[in-house]
Amino acid sequence: MKNRREFLSLGLASFAAMAMLKQQKTPVGVGINTLSVWDLPPINLNGWEAAIRELTFPPGLESPKHTHTGFVLGYVLEGKFRFQVEGRPEVVLSAGETFYEPPGAIHLLSGSASPTQSTRVLVVTLGEKGKEFTKRL
Repeated sequence: MKNRREFLSLGLASFAAMAMLKQQKTPVGVGINTLSVWDLPPINLNGWEAAIRELTFPPGLESPKHTHTGFVLGYVLEGKFRFQVEGRPEVVLSAGETFYEPPGAIHLLSGSASPTQSTRVLVVTLGEKGKEFTKRL
């Protein structure tokens, strides 16, 4: 890929294609591998927006304690990702693994699990338009 914008555009196109394929019979030659499925609370998404972001965590850097007003769906692109939401044990996820944060969950920990290598994570966030999505605690 030549740049981050091209990568993110392809990622969004892939998500859209997967959604369309779920509604139709899968064409011959197309493979679908479901990585994760999460139950979501019943909500109305009118006035909400989705964003796709790539996060890079340098070695030794962790995000501060925070919460999100909407949903976070994540996919580890590269490296080892330390992750913990309040009420759940800390986990270390590898490239290809996924995670989910429900709205309002307190995100205690996220960062590279390696003292020498960065970690890259692709996240899809869904939240209300015009509202602050991330709040530091």
